[in-house]
Amino acid sequence: MGASLGGDDDDLIADINITPFVDIILVVLIIFMVTATTIVKSSIKVNLPDAATGEATESTSLGVTLLTDGGLLLDGEAITPEALATQLKAAKDSGDEVVVLIAADRAVAHGRVTWLIDLVRSQGIAKFAINIDKAEFLPPDPATTGEGRGVMPGGQ
Repeated sequence: MGASLGGDDDDLIADINITPFVDIILVVLIIFMVTATTIVKSSIKVNLPDAATGEATESTSLGVTLLTDGGLLLDGEAITPEALATQLKAAKDSGDEVVVLIAADRAVAHGRVTWLIDLVRSQGIAKFAINIDKAEFLPPDPATTGEGRGVMPGGQ
């Protein structure tokens, strides 16, 4: 059980000790878990509406987001409507096929989304897509649940 006091020091150690390896892997796992939560928190929160018939796009695309506070984002960066029109025109003039992905919180007014679609089309871009969260089933009509009238769910 202890060290042998005999002169037999020529024996090889045939056992592999994996405890240090497991310790290192656990530390790496903890570091990964901590950094993953930090990466997720730096995203832009937009409550996208659900739809059952969404498709992926495969073209060069620009992401435009309408926020509930009236803010406008182009690929995650704040932008004014005039600057957005300039950027869209430059993208169209570059010769590439441009698709604009429009994301709007479900609380954004329909008229504001229509305005954005009109802005995109006025710059010569005919292809756009409405960004949604993919639903497994057809969601209920927002007009019957109170969400479409600017009323918070639950009647508040």
